[in-house]
Amino acid sequence: MPQHALPVRSARLGRPIGARGPVHGVVLVLPGGGGPHSSRPLSRLSLLRADALARRLVGGEEAGELLVAHVVRYRFRGWNGEEASPVADAAWAADEVVRRYGDIPVCLAGFDSGARAALRAAGHPAVDSVLALGPRLPEAPEEPVRQLIGRRVLLAHGTDDRDTDPELSFRLAERAKKVNSEVCRFEVHTDRHALRHRRTEVLALAQDFVLGALCDRDFCRPLHDAFAAPPPLGLRMPLAAGFGRGPH
Repeated sequence: MPQHALPVRSARLGRPIGARGPVHGVVLVLPGGGGPHSSRPLSRLSLLRADALARRLVGGEEAGELLVAHVVRYRFRGWNGEEASPVADAAWAADEVVRRYGDIPVCLAGFDSGARAALRAAGHPAVDSVLALGPRLPEAPEEPVRQLIGRRVLLAHGTDDRDTDPELSFRLAERAKKVNSEVCRFEVHTDRHALRHRRTEVLALAQDFVLGALCDRDFCRPLHDAFAAPPPLGLRMPLAAGFGRGPH
């Protein structure tokens, strides 16, 4: 099938969320749900989901004082083969963060294809950490991992995901752990792709990770243990029911 040229369009950053005080770190939220090929703009639903994730990651008293989040508005909805459109847009967004905020750490956070883009774009020098929720990964070829060296990486995947095989994220995490000890992965038992059933626990874990990575705070005990555990233990960590609902 012939490749068609993509239309000329520019990526944009959504309005800032959080940062009621001096900005100590930036979370770039990469939307998912784009599909393999599309030159159309992002859907409203994808943007709404990304905006909700951004608000949760920098919500709360401490995170809201220190962090700012922006949703990256891609040029195109699709991944678009070797073009890897969301990856290029994530790199542009990291450059824009440096231009706006200076030399502060960036966390790339995404769900679905946005999680894949976050993992791929981690090599940008401003990127400190990566949060990948339910990453939509291909069977082949294998996704690269060397760009994750020097970054703290958290993956979380529902064990009953019927949209993208959770074993693919385990295999990626396993390869990444060989070149970077700062990789962990949580399994959200009985949850599916959207992680709706255990949403509270997943988002509490994600916020603790983002705050710890960007603001040099101590990680919660489950994250600390997951990073410290040798594979496969630290890559198949169960997310405890009720996490984030009380002291942890």
